[in-house]
Amino acid sequence: MGHRKYSAPRRGSIAFRPRARAKSIESRLRNWPQAEEKPNLSGFAGFKAGMIHVLTIDDREKTPNFGKHFLNPSTVLVTPPVKIIGIRAYSEDYYGKHVLFDFYSKDPPKYLPRKFTAKADEEKLVNSESKLDKAMSVVAVVAVMPRDANLSQKKPFVFEIPVTGKDVKSRFDYLKSILGKEIRVSDVFQVGQFIDVSAITRGKGVEGPITRFGVKRKQHKSRKSVRAVGTLGPISPAVVMYTVPRQGQRGFHQRVEYNKRILVISNTEKSTELVNPNGGFKHFGLVQGDYMVLKGSVAGVPKRLVKMRQPIRNFQKKILEPKILEVVVQ
Repeated sequence: MGHRKYSAPRRGSIAFRPRARAKSIESRLRNWPQAEEKPNLSGFAGFKAGMIHVLTIDDREKTPNFGKHFLNPSTVLVTPPVKIIGIRAYSEDYYGKHVLFDFYSKDPPKYLPRKFTAKADEEKLVNSESKLDKAMSVVAVVAVMPRDANLSQKKPFVFEIPVTGKDVKSRFDYLKSILGKEIRVSDVFQVGQFIDVSAITRGKGVEGPITRFGVKRKQHKSRKSVRAVGTLGPISPAVVMYTVPRQGQRGFHQRVEYNKRILVISNTEKSTELVNPNGGFKHFGLVQGDYMVLKGSVAGVPKRLVKMRQPIRNFQKKILEPKILEVVVQ
């Protein structure tokens, strides 16, 4: 490498270290937006079906393409209703958050015992209201049934979704009113708004430093190896730094993408014919029931659980419904 005198730009990002396999196929959202609006769920969940193209008119003002036709690669997510099976409250101190109380509905979903056993206790519900003064946050315990998305998995996904609202009392009253009921995606999100998407990416297995970090291949006369790193580091300290690109796991990582725009939210039978290709989506099948179309790609393979939340980085003053001209299904 005679042209290189002092240094070279590093290869690969250190932002996502460690690049290890995710612990679970279900992603975790650790942060939620703090919006003081009317009480409502802060997020939702669905299953990835596949990708289509949506022809729209660009409605972004002050851009060169304003008013022109745009062919947007888009992702179809099947969003069956989520069932509110419980309410949980947290107290907070110097050591973190602690569960203050939780209780569950009387009529749990059919396959919920495959996940855990939830018993309804009316006395616990009455006693919990007296503890609201100590509560710092109230969340909804929801269950998503893959069977409702026409998938073969019986075991449901159970996780927590925070609730927006002015104070803890209003959030608790809202959750108490919807306990045991089903919430649809149209009750949480609007067409045209931006949301954040979290999922586990497609696994690639073990890859070398060339593919994993983008390191350049060596000159054919330099060493016997070509697809190996040129140097593992200096002679002192006699250790290999964690910043050196090495072979290892690529893919199956947890990732969050910000500000994905919703193009379509629908649950009618006629609209499902617009997004379903002939014979259904590859590795998924036919989309039935509620679904939504997001602009751009979404991490993961078909049938994988995708969690969504209200945007945490973007504040929309007004939500414009996109002007859709045609849905192109291959």
